[in-house]
Amino acid sequence: MTTQFKHNGFVLAALSSLVILGCGEKPAAKDPLVEINQDPFPSTYQALPSQTTLINNVNILDGIGGFIESGSVLMQDGKITAIGADIDAPADANVIDGSDKWVTPGIIDVHSHLGVYATPDAQSHADGNEMTNPVTAQVWAEHSIWPQDPGFNRALAGGVTSMQILPGSANLVGGRAVTVKNLPNRVVQDMKFPGAPYGMKMACGENPKRVYGQKGGPGTRMGNVAGYRQAWADAQDYQRKWDKYKKDHEAGKNPNAPKRDLKLETLAGVLEGEILVHMHCYRADDMGTMLDVMEEFNYQITSFHHAVESYKIADLLAEKKVCSSMWADWWGFKMEAYDGIKENIPMVHQAGACAIVHSDSDLGIQRLNQEAAKAWGDGKRAGLDISQADAWQWLSANPAKSLGIFEQTGSLEAGKNADVVLWTADPFSTYAQAEHVYIDGALVYDRNSPDTWPVSDFELGQPGEGDSK
Repeated sequence: MTTQFKHNGFVLAALSSLVILGCGEKPAAKDPLVEINQDPFPSTYQALPSQTTLINNVNILDGIGGFIESGSVLMQDGKITAIGADIDAPADANVIDGSDKWVTPGIIDVHSHLGVYATPDAQSHADGNEMTNPVTAQVWAEHSIWPQDPGFNRALAGGVTSMQILPGSANLVGGRAVTVKNLPNRVVQDMKFPGAPYGMKMACGENPKRVYGQKGGPGTRMGNVAGYRQAWADAQDYQRKWDKYKKDHEAGKNPNAPKRDLKLETLAGVLEGEILVHMHCYRADDMGTMLDVMEEFNYQITSFHHAVESYKIADLLAEKKVCSSMWADWWGFKMEAYDGIKENIPMVHQAGACAIVHSDSDLGIQRLNQEAAKAWGDGKRAGLDISQADAWQWLSANPAKSLGIFEQTGSLEAGKNADVVLWTADPFSTYAQAEHVYIDGALVYDRNSPDTWPVSDFELGQPGEGDSK
């Protein structure tokens, strides 16, 4: 018993000394969690002042398949507040008689390079392709945009109220795209569509293999695919490192944060569903391969752009919920564009897939209503009976959905932003012109008042011009 008592006493004494020593020490300080600001360049967009406006007696395409003959649209405080027939005008409303005219949602172009390939077309304005590596996910198109590009104002006169501005298609991954309101200001942050998710530009096929075939690769389609897959694998590894860091920090282990990598950060944003993939891709087989890669790495391609062979896999695109952003009739300017057909857009629509008309051109963006009309007409001649009301989805609702902004714009529905165009005639007519363009309810373009048209500083005369001295 004595031995046991002494043994126990030794244990108790040892524990007591440990407790006494511990009481005099402060616990190690926990380092703060390192967190990355996901919105370092926030939108500073401010809507222009607007007036309560009622357009009545007008033909309405609501952007989601509806048509109202001799109806009315009411805009108040930057929003659409009513649409239909027999809407009473508020006392303070500016009432516009829309007899023989048409109203639609503002056009949304999902594929523009305005500002990054600005007018005048000069090398100093060519800021859209960072051709220094096949994967440049770290670059952001907004850091190249020149708001003084006169192309923005030309597009406004064509009824374009919002657009996505992307990097070019030289690289496998070209970088981040940004959605903007077509209301140029001093800096691009003043144009950024509030709350719109970022896009990420990717490209498949001929462009990257042509650009990098002489730079050490990839120089083949199989090299392209290997490049995408390695980039996604690296992004997954980056995710795992940050996930482990956060888990270890929560457990009180005071880990060191991983080194920040801007390229992998953007790719990881796609894998997390925060950044939307828009992919330049022409051929059906290339699109099919990219759908396989999408499945392998569990991300979502939002839209294939150009996509001249989408008609061959329209059912698959509908199944995978991938949009096709297409031209009406561009084809044949390179081999992968050879098998395009004029019925591409209506055939994709008829298959139940998401069809979009896009520009990829500072000229085409000025008449996207006519591009949609050409596709609609080609479809009708081929026996595809699609109404004009359904076809207008190609210009507003479907683009808005692909950009993640359909809750705010893209259709004429109560509560949505008043992004509205009043046309002089049926907008599927060659003779139709955008008479009034509204963004957030503000009249930003009036065809009848040239003195009010927006003008880029670059279009103004130089100091001293015309001076006879």
